[in-house]
Amino acid sequence: MKFKPLAHVAGLAASLALAATLGAGAAHAQDAKNRIIRFGYGLNEMSNQGRATKLFAEEVEKNSGGKMKLRAIGAAALGSDVQMQQALIGGAQEMMVGSTATLVGITKEMAIWDTPFLFNNGKEADAVLDGPVGQKIMDKLQEKGLVGLVYWENGFRNLTNNKRAVTKLEDLDGIKLRVMQNNVFIDSFKTLGANAVPLPFSELFTALETKTVDGQENPFNTILSSKFYEVQKYLTVTNHVYSPWIVLVSKKYWDGLSKSEQKVLMDAARKSRDFERQDTRAEADKALADLKAKGMEINQLPPAEANRMREKLSTVNAGIAANVGQPLWDEVQAAVKKARAAQ
Repeated sequence: MKFKPLAHVAGLAASLALAATLGAGAAHAQDAKNRIIRFGYGLNEMSNQGRATKLFAEEVEKNSGGKMKLRAIGAAALGSDVQMQQALIGGAQEMMVGSTATLVGITKEMAIWDTPFLFNNGKEADAVLDGPVGQKIMDKLQEKGLVGLVYWENGFRNLTNNKRAVTKLEDLDGIKLRVMQNNVFIDSFKTLGANAVPLPFSELFTALETKTVDGQENPFNTILSSKFYEVQKYLTVTNHVYSPWIVLVSKKYWDGLSKSEQKVLMDAARKSRDFERQDTRAEADKALADLKAKGMEINQLPPAEANRMREKLSTVNAGIAANVGQPLWDEVQAAVKKARAAQ
């Protein structure tokens, strides 16, 4: 009896494993129909949002054997986040990625992610968003005609303006500050003394350029990719809110997909999430240095002043808890505490 060399056996095993993997992929591809999926996003193609969307599109096409194609449309060409959300609910658009903050008018529980100073770092945010309570909040969207797949990272939000460097709470007094169309953001900045002006992101650059508003707040990446340094002088590192993005599908569209097609989108979404977070965090570090090089005056909000802001916002936090329900508020706080202890 002849024994086959071990290398041959190992090679055969590897070939069988590869065939099984390809077979699973082929099964999804075989089941997929030819589809064009319009995927809208707010930033430009060269942004972190644009790069992750490109990877997502590549994964969808690869996993469906070229049958499902994502048509990525950036720079708010399909409208603001709010307009795209309505298009998804109505079934006029298939997919998008946008801020959780602009969903609060549709699903009130999303307001929990707008809580000022909720997370200390990205690891805490990942653990909570990807955990049971993050999923629970995302699932609430289905009642309103949207399906949430994954959370991406927009990042910690920081303040820019043209009036003065913000070194203490009182420096916010009277600054006309663009905020998202979201009651928590409006209430938070009004409480801190600013004149909060809700505007769609697509109108922000022009509003800053024409001095309709004095300032805005966004992560470093967005400040850089949107070229706000051209129309803003002061940047204050506040890290006042951790801002997630969320990948959404129209429920009308999602319910018309086969299980295999849904899996193609979900697998691609998860891969894009992991890439996007890593990319965003690396870019944020570089973006801050680039903004300084481009002439912005940068200062760090002192911890004592951040604490004063936290205390001032306690009424806003109480309002969020009342709005989303105390049990959900407590659940999120417990998940944050657990994530913090695990580090």
